Amino acid sequence: MADPQDAPTAVVMVDPDGRVSGWSEGALHLLGWTAEDTVGRPVTDLLAGSPPAGLLGSPGTGATPSGPITLRHRDGASVDAVVTVQPLLGSHGQAQGRVMTVQRWDRRPVIVDRAFEQCPFALGAYDPELRFLWINASSGRVIAHSEEQVVGKKYREVLPEFDRSLFPERDDKPYTDKLAEVARTGRPARLITVFRPLGSNYANAWATSIWPVRDAEGKVRAVANWGFDMSAEYWARQRLLMLNEAGRDIGRTLDVIGTAQELARSSVPRFTDLVTVDLFDEVLRGEEPPSASLITSGESLTLSRAVRHSAGDGRDGHIGPPTPITLAPDSVAARCMAAGTSQVELAGEPGPGGEWAFGPGLAADPAHWPPGNPLIDASLAENGLTGRITVPLRARGALLGVVTFSRTDRPEAFTADDLILAEELTAKAAVAIDNARRYSRERTTALTLQRSLLPQGLPNQEAVEVASRYLPAGTGAEVGGDWFDVIPLSGARVALIVGDVVGHGLHASASMGRLRTAVRTLADVDLPPDELLTHLDDLVLHLASDLQPTSHFQTTGETGATCLYTVYDPVTRRLTLASAGHPLPLVLSPDGTRTTVSAQPGPPLGIGGLPFEATEIELPEGSLLALYTDGLVESRVRDVDQGIDELLRVLDPSACSLEALCDTVLHTTLPDHRTDDAAVLLARTRALDPQHVADWDVEPDFAQVPRVRKVAIDQVEAWGLEEAAFVTELVVSELVTNAIRYGEPPIRLRLIRDTALICEVSDCSNTAPHLRRARAFDEGGRGLLLVAQLTQGWGTRHTPHGKTIWCAQSLPQPGSA
Repeated sequence: MADPQDAPTAVVMVDPDGRVSGWSEGALHLLGWTAEDTVGRPVTDLLAGSPPAGLLGSPGTGATPSGPITLRHRDGASVDAVVTVQPLLGSHGQAQGRVMTVQRWDRRPVIVDRAFEQCPFALGAYDPELRFLWINASSGRVIAHSEEQVVGKKYREVLPEFDRSLFPERDDKPYTDKLAEVARTGRPARLITVFRPLGSNYANAWATSIWPVRDAEGKVRAVANWGFDMSAEYWARQRLLMLNEAGRDIGRTLDVIGTAQELARSSVPRFTDLVTVDLFDEVLRGEEPPSASLITSGESLTLSRAVRHSAGDGRDGHIGPPTPITLAPDSVAARCMAAGTSQVELAGEPGPGGEWAFGPGLAADPAHWPPGNPLIDASLAENGLTGRITVPLRARGALLGVVTFSRTDRPEAFTADDLILAEELTAKAAVAIDNARRYSRERTTALTLQRSLLPQGLPNQEAVEVASRYLPAGTGAEVGGDWFDVIPLSGARVALIVGDVVGHGLHASASMGRLRTAVRTLADVDLPPDELLTHLDDLVLHLASDLQPTSHFQTTGETGATCLYTVYDPVTRRLTLASAGHPLPLVLSPDGTRTTVSAQPGPPLGIGGLPFEATEIELPEGSLLALYTDGLVESRVRDVDQGIDELLRVLDPSACSLEALCDTVLHTTLPDHRTDDAAVLLARTRALDPQHVADWDVEPDFAQVPRVRKVAIDQVEAWGLEEAAFVTELVVSELVTNAIRYGEPPIRLRLIRDTALICEVSDCSNTAPHLRRARAFDEGGRGLLLVAQLTQGWGTRHTPHGKTIWCAQSLPQPGSA
């Protein structure tokens, strides 16, 4: 007997008494009953349940009821059907019974069946258990199965590949689960399904809809779906999305290798499996790329492989240092660079008629290939590749290198659209790499200038032990204007300075050099810290006026700076400081106790008209001073107070090596990604032995000069410096005589034995002496000239109560000949 699903429409005739009077062949196929079994029996015996109200009503009413009904098959099974009831009329219109047309619930009229069967979209229907009820021819071609092969089988058995997530990275549900969800909830769903049909090397994208099929009572009887191939639109959208993301991701670092790495990460694994970026060494160094004549000379080209990134490396895979590579003149990469064109290579062999033998999907593509593409190369497969695109890396008319995009794991060949995408990605990267190259050149120039302006070595002095560090900002930021200095002063004192110029780049480096030179000049005058900052403030104001643009199209540089100027005296162990908008130093006693500096920073340099205040504190011997710029303690992830607390935690006054302590400070306090320079200057104070300092009051009487000379000579000889006695006698006599003649009491003489023998004479007059050349018959005017000739240095410094004239004699160092 034929399958009931293949049964045609059944026709049953019922007499006015409700008994079966006629039975068609289709009824036999549908329900299994013969005419002998049914004719004469009540039609209700064929029902598996009660009929819907009114469906089998009295004939002759004119009604043509229809609806779902459940019939009883001869084998006891229930058959869901749709019944239509029509009255059977005689020649005079009298009722003679009814005609019932019965069709299985899951069968369609012929014309509709033909429409759906021939639909170009893929259509299918499944029962609530996801067993195939029907698919059309288009769906059969997509899943590579006929309707006869799948009807009655479960979806998961036929298409197991759809029982896993289509996009695991998005945490999407498998397509099979979507079908089951619609059957369970009755809510339709729409989605895009991407899969590779059997026998194809290309993944297709399908727009699919899933909806429940309900009976008249609203019960879900089946699930249906349809889909159409939207691969062209889908992959075009994916390329646009990739280009959009590449525009966001490529060029963020302002670093040549970092930008090349961004290009590789933007392409792998969504577009290709392996990317290499080869650059000329000049580009890596920030220099101009080589001339076109070198590239077209026909000789081998030497480049550096900046990046080699594959799908196995992961998103954050390690990329090693650049390695040299040589391109032969006849290599694909060298020819592309010389010609300035891209080349696509595909693994495979052309057929006898010129057709391509590397998979379906490319038959329509040749019309879109540019001339000379693609190149069919069987050797690619030997190297484990299915295809390769080589694109010259060119920006602003200059050739920077070459990029290759290779596919290894995926079987699909590159298309002409893939070539366009590769060229677009390379063009974005080329501009970003060239920007990074130009930035690298400017940054290197600014950094070289800045390092040349910073101290190359800290000077020898005995007042403090010092160590320093300077680190420019990370590669993503320009060089700033942080600086520091250590300047020996008269009287065995030392000046410790740190500053920060507003802005970045060459202008900041040049401004920093001007300020450092100005501070050194003013320090030589021996000005107090507050007066020195006042003069420095005036200088910054003058620089600002000099930098005003002379035309509307000329940019002006940023002006303004902060500076901390401190002076430490090892004789008195006193630290004098003044700040122009700069953080105050951190001072720690030898036991680790923080010494508070009760001072407020003044305004930054360049404001003008506001005073600076000097503060003086006394320090125990062995105290640790930390002078720093804000780049050391401030960042995007923490505020200044947190940074200072962290710096205090790291500082250790008992550290044996300040150099090692500097390294620890930088390693601990600086963030990984810096956006500003950082400078730190550490100093451990020393105290001069009181036995190496001697001073005397001098009465303002010329008769006292011999006595003063004698006590000075006695002290020098007591220190074992007999060789310096003669010069000391002369300079003491001259300086004391000048103080008595031109100065004001009280007058005081002080000798300091340090790395040099220092002689100081102080008085209360503000008149500064000056060196002049006496004429042949002048009786005076030769004293200071004599002092200048006999000593290694002399000068004047002003004090709150007058001035001090000093001179210094070099002493032989221990171990010298």
